[in-house]
Formats: sequence, structure tokens, C-alpha cells
Amino acid sequence: MSTLAGWGRLPEPGTEVLDEDLERLTEGAALTRGLGRSYGDSSLPASPGDRVAASRLATRILSFDPATGVMRAEAGLSLVDLIRLMLPRGWFPPVVPGTKYVTLGGMVASDVHGKNHHVEGCFGRHVRSLRVRLADNSIVSCDPATHADLFYGCIGGMGLLGHILEVEFVLHAVPSQWIWMERERVPDIDAYLASLERAAKTWPMTMGWIDCVNRGASMGRGVLMAGRWATREEAWAAPPKEKGDKALPVELPNWALNPVTAGLFNTAYYWMHMQRLVTKAVSPETFFFPLDAILDWNKGYGSRGFTQYQCVIPRAAGAPAVREFLDRLTTLGAASPLCVIKDCGPEGKGALSFPLEGTSIAVDMAVTADTQRVVDGLNEFLIPTGGRIYLTKDRFTRAEHFRAMEPRLPAFEALRAKWDPQRRLRSAQSRRLFGDKT
Repeated sequence: MSTLAGWGRLPEPGTEVLDEDLERLTEGAALTRGLGRSYGDSSLPASPGDRVAASRLATRILSFDPATGVMRAEAGLSLVDLIRLMLPRGWFPPVVPGTKYVTLGGMVASDVHGKNHHVEGCFGRHVRSLRVRLADNSIVSCDPATHADLFYGCIGGMGLLGHILEVEFVLHAVPSQWIWMERERVPDIDAYLASLERAAKTWPMTMGWIDCVNRGASMGRGVLMAGRWATREEAWAAPPKEKGDKALPVELPNWALNPVTAGLFNTAYYWMHMQRLVTKAVSPETFFFPLDAILDWNKGYGSRGFTQYQCVIPRAAGAPAVREFLDRLTTLGAASPLCVIKDCGPEGKGALSFPLEGTSIAVDMAVTADTQRVVDGLNEFLIPTGGRIYLTKDRFTRAEHFRAMEPRLPAFEALRAKWDPQRRLRSAQSRRLFGDKT
């Protein structure tokens, strides 16, 4: 039997069907899948017999208005192709996630956020309308005025209310093809949170890497990056060069990533930024998508695969909660060279949209016999703070933990009861978290 896997390389039995005619492809399908970059099981079938529609051939741009930036495109259009076509023409998506290898449909279903969430919110905030195939195979258009509950339910709804066929959204005009970036080396988590708060007041884009292995006085040391689009005067005269595709030549052995090697990597990465403060123009690739420089970097975790735990700790919980979370992370032994911290703004209107006002922390973890214990321990800390996890990255959260952290779940379940009473639309994730039948 064939299998499908997300970016975490943890497979589920199932196959996908591929066609450039997305309307025909989604008829009778239980799930639509884009480029498979969700880390967990949200784009994997609940049952091996479920029809999984692969949208990645449905890539047409249907219309674009250069006076307003409004574009309408098929849901399979990838972010990488969108940027390749539109950035040289002076346009860029208002919000992008940490990889360019995602589709428009996936960006809506996950309601992706980026480094500018504290200013621009999630991608769904910039969506004007959707064309959707429902579970009963009818096709409807929805927007904030027509079928508004379906519209906001599809935004952040993980593909469980309908197959997204077309997306109308607004691109932003940009003054150049370069990012003006400030990079700061920060000695500990308290200084980091202070710098992040300060940067958010003056920079539209902020994020950074922190050391989640080292403990003691330097716990949470890291590198903070802030940016904005460079003016024509700040930008280099030539456009950024397209980087050739590079791939990890081999799958690393499972033992290659461990607490010792993670600690060594973190120390080396911190000290390679010798200058405390650097300001310069960098390419959007470098700023927005650093991990895309190696196409299949997920092989670095070996055949065992990996998961990412991403949560947001509410602002009301304060800096002590962030410090305690990092301490819990290291105590549980979740060593990783990849830990990203971001500032989040107010909650959006998407049904299960992830961010709320606070601090987002994302940590990659190799899957081991202890992974479930680690995720349980982190969720048990997170729930009393009022925080939540990001469904697009999740593979191990228990249903009872998700229900305890997600007060919007009853409203989302009511939406599913209205638009899909038979639960024909489902995924391995909805089977795990919502109890969908196989």
C-alpha cells in the first residue's frame, strides 16, 4: 500500500490523485492536499480509502488588477511561482510563511502568519473571496458578506469545511526587490523579549532564532532579525540573484542529531554572529525563507522523522511564562538547533486561526519514544496560560488537550455540522483531534 507524508516524514497509508482541473479533481474527495509542507497530519487521509485531491497542477492566475493589487488565482498556485512572477513587477504577498513551497489553498486553510503578524495579521485578513466545493459536491462563492460563516470557517479551517478552488486576495506594492534588515545578537531570553518588543514598535517584520538547549544565565540567547522593504536608495541596483536548488545529499543517521550536537550547533551559530548589530540589504529569500536554501533539509532528522511544536503564549502571561516555557522545554530534553520566536498581534477572524497577541515559539524535534511525553508536558504547561498550538505543525497533541486550549472549537464544530453534517471532509488530524470516523 502506498503512503503519504507531511514535511515531518511520518507517513499515513493513502494515495493522492492529480489533475489540473481542480473542480473535477475534488468531486467526491475527502481532502485537498497542496505541496505537503504541513509538518503533521493535517494533509494526510483519515482512511487509506479516502480520495485525496492534489491541487498542485491547478496553478492559473485568473485575473490581476494593477491599480488595486487584487489577484484571483486557482488554489494550487504556489507561493514560489507567485513571487517569481510578481516581485519583479513590484508586488509581493502581504503575508508569507517560513517557506515559499506552499499553495494558496494551503495558505488559506492554515491561515498562515509571517514575520509581520503584529502589523498585517494572517494571510486570511487579506483574502477577499473564495470559491469552494462543499462536501455535498456543490460549488459556492463566499466572502465577508455572502456565506460569511463559511468564508471565515475556511480561513484557518484546515480544509474541513470545503475544498478551496479559487482565492481572491490583495498583493502589496513594494518599493524594491530587497529587504532592509537589522540583525542583533542578544545574550539571554529577558534581553531578547525586550528587544523583540522594542523592534515591533518600529519594524514591520520581526523574528529570530533562540538557543533552546543552553540553560542558566544565557538561556534563550539568540539572534533577532527585524526588517522592512528597502527603499530604492537602500536597495542594490541589480535584482537578487536566483539561487540554484541545493539538496541534502544523504539522509543523516538518526543518531546525528542529539543533545550534544544540538548544543554544539547552537553555540557555533550564536558566536558566528560576531558583530552585535548589523544593518544591511538582503534578498527576500534570505530574510523570509532561509531554510528553503536546502530543498529537503528535513532529511537531517533521519528516517525517524520529526515534528514541530509551535505555540503562542499570550501577552497577558508575561515574560515569566516564556522563560518558564523554555525551562520546561530544556528539562523535558527537547533539544533542537531550530527554535524560532516571533511576536504576534491580535487574534484574527479565521475559525481556528493560530496566532493571538503574545509570543510564538516553534521548536523542531526529532521523533523518539519520548516525543509524546514531551508534547504532553508542553501542552500541560501551555493550557493554563491561555495559549494554543498551531494545527499546521501538530502531530502529537491529544484531543483532550486541544479541546482544553481551544474555546472556539464548539463554534467550529457547529460550522461543520451545518456545512458537512456527514463529516465527509476529514483528515488524519481531524480523526485524531475531532474524533472523525474512518
